[in-house]
Amino acid sequence: MTDLELVAKKLARIETCVQELRTLGHPADLRGNVRDERFAEYTLQIAIQAALDVASHVVSDKRMGEPATYRELFDLLERYEWLPPTLAANLRNMVGFRNVLVHGYETVDLRVVEDVLQNRLDDLLEFVRRIRGRL
Repeated sequence: MTDLELVAKKLARIETCVQELRTLGHPADLRGNVRDERFAEYTLQIAIQAALDVASHVVSDKRMGEPATYRELFDLLERYEWLPPTLAANLRNMVGFRNVLVHGYETVDLRVVEDVLQNRLDDLLEFVRRIRGRL
């Protein structure tokens, strides 16, 4: 059974992170201010991780399959029509970005951070909306 309280907390966390990024994150200042850069990176990491946690919970609870990677969580949500293809693809890309942030596979490209702040925060909110709509 889906732990609706847990999922609700994670979804609210995503919304809080997006709100904070919109009000406190300054894409234009990332390159000159390590505090703004770290705030944006860490807050994005938290939001993306919360989306992964929700996706994992739903996939497991609804017995959609056994994903081998985080990206496959969004494949399964797409396959079972919880997410449209474009949104699922955008979220899969965010997983790759999160992996760079968490594991330090490579230097973080600030252009990617700027792009997410300017163009991709609505994807996280759309994920929240669609998951709430199905639960």
